[in-house]
Amino acid sequence: MSGDGEEDLPAFVALHGAALRASGVPARYWESLCRKLRGEVFDAGDYFGIMQVEEVDEEEEGDEEMEEELKKKPNPGNEPCFKVIVTNENGLQASNPNCIFLIDHAWTYRVEHARQQLLHVPGLLHRMTNLMGIDFHGEIPDEGSIEQVLQEMWKYNQTYQLSQGTAEEKVPVWYIMDEFGSRIQHSDQPSFATAPLFYMPQQIAYTVLWPLRDLETGDEVTRDYAYGETDRLIRKCVLLPWVPTEVLDVNCFTPEPSDEHYQAILAENKEKLPMAINPAVYDKDKVFKVFTDIQQVLNNLTHPRFVFTDNEGEADILYNFSHFKDYRKLSEERPEVMLNQFPCENLLTVKDCLASISRRAGGPDGPRWLPRTFNLQTELPQFISYFQQRDRRGEDNHWICKPWNLARSLDTHITNSLHNIIRHRESSPKVVCKYIENPVLFHREDVGMVKFDIRYVVLLRSIKPLKLYIYDVFWLRFSNRAFSLDDLDDYEKHFTVMNYAPGVMLKQVHCEEFIPLFEKQYPEYPWSTVQANIFKAFAELFQVASAKPAPLGICDYPSSRAIYAVDLMLKWDTSRDGKRIMQPQILEVNFNPDCDRACKYHPTFFNDVFSTLFLDETDGCHVTCIV
Repeated sequence: MSGDGEEDLPAFVALHGAALRASGVPARYWESLCRKLRGEVFDAGDYFGIMQVEEVDEEEEGDEEMEEELKKKPNPGNEPCFKVIVTNENGLQASNPNCIFLIDHAWTYRVEHARQQLLHVPGLLHRMTNLMGIDFHGEIPDEGSIEQVLQEMWKYNQTYQLSQGTAEEKVPVWYIMDEFGSRIQHSDQPSFATAPLFYMPQQIAYTVLWPLRDLETGDEVTRDYAYGETDRLIRKCVLLPWVPTEVLDVNCFTPEPSDEHYQAILAENKEKLPMAINPAVYDKDKVFKVFTDIQQVLNNLTHPRFVFTDNEGEADILYNFSHFKDYRKLSEERPEVMLNQFPCENLLTVKDCLASISRRAGGPDGPRWLPRTFNLQTELPQFISYFQQRDRRGEDNHWICKPWNLARSLDTHITNSLHNIIRHRESSPKVVCKYIENPVLFHREDVGMVKFDIRYVVLLRSIKPLKLYIYDVFWLRFSNRAFSLDDLDDYEKHFTVMNYAPGVMLKQVHCEEFIPLFEKQYPEYPWSTVQANIFKAFAELFQVASAKPAPLGICDYPSSRAIYAVDLMLKWDTSRDGKRIMQPQILEVNFNPDCDRACKYHPTFFNDVFSTLFLDETDGCHVTCIV
């Protein structure tokens, strides 16, 4: 390596060392990797070749042999089949510092853009169908070929995530390696390892490939498609897109996680639980000093018993946008200071925790008010078993994959492909929830029958005793296209969050206008009955969320108050006596929701909230006590 290259190595390591260590790339290769990246040196062709292989008919072989064959079975199930072999006459030595190779990426995309890119990027569909062994002879992209690529791509996809940037920029990126990289087959005893690397100077991602042992000419290049998974059952599940298998013998019942699970969440959140304190007693006419960083509160709270202060140390109420962590210190030093959050409230606001605690209400399938939910990190075998059982019974198998902790429908995908769901587990922690295939729809004159969801603002005054209020106004969001169980990547058909999508129409209907329209469309379902069932579901949710002591439940801290937004839909269901009913389905609970619309149309919104939560006075406030 030239002198100036050696000087570049510390800079390269400063930028990429952490990523290389995390991926397990041995340090002996770093200098060579630096040089190859700088010079865009793709020299894999000097060492490897792609070989086409015939499929063996395995029907006659014994079970064990068949299993062994399946382990080696090529990447994607379509013929022709390929494998990569070492062609260099001297073989390869793992100790050789130059034995690290760059693999280019043929296609990099975010899932929600895949169909449009296949339609519009010249040559992309042609290259992908070739790479995946799909017949495509036309010049013009056709729906059938695109659909096949969208199904097959989950056998080829790899993923990475940017660690910096906005929430949108952190949404996982998927990529398909070039023809060489995509033809490296799976093995439980791989000869090579691969890892994606984002090369900062060029702002380009590559895959790096390096040997795990010495290889001779003719040896096969393989990698472990379930790299890092040691549990046998989980490996079997993770490899299912390439090695079809059934896990029907796995019990799909998902009990509530252990106490240790909740302890681990508390530790990970770095939350310190408060000491036990007595509820503070305040003078009847006390004026409370409020410290807040929330502009909507600063602009709209005009109640005479609250004044703002810039000094956090003199505040009676801390009303913060970000999560508070050190409740212990606050409880020891300033127990009388009230705040707008509860210790362990993430059990409600994080989707996997919401599913876990909800299992305290209802049988093996959980409560009727929550779609059946699995945590893909910890309940993958149970999910696959449940999916395969539904498949056998011919039941609907549309599911929605959601990140544990992102809002606004970011990185959220609807699919009926098991391979797609299994692979999504690799990108970021996710839950998979049964997609509501029979939602109650609303007739929009301009569009037809569309999906809608409802947002209620819930005020939690205390845990012991449980005091829960609902703000009397609810908010509606509508899809922009008529609902049907197809075009699963059509955002405006399947999603209702339109206020963050640029250039997309946002349909607004006030709740007072909505109720008569709804009752006209569904005369047998008076809104008062529907809403009573919604409130019953909310009450049950908060009862189970506070049924156990922290960190297994929301902490009973007398100085805590909180406001949440609960989003829900209605689905058609059958009651125990055979009647068709509208069943509320709680979708998520949001901490510190955006109250912009609330303040715009209801100027007393924050006065009502503060009066209910901090003064315990609800006269004249637009709230209803439900617990």
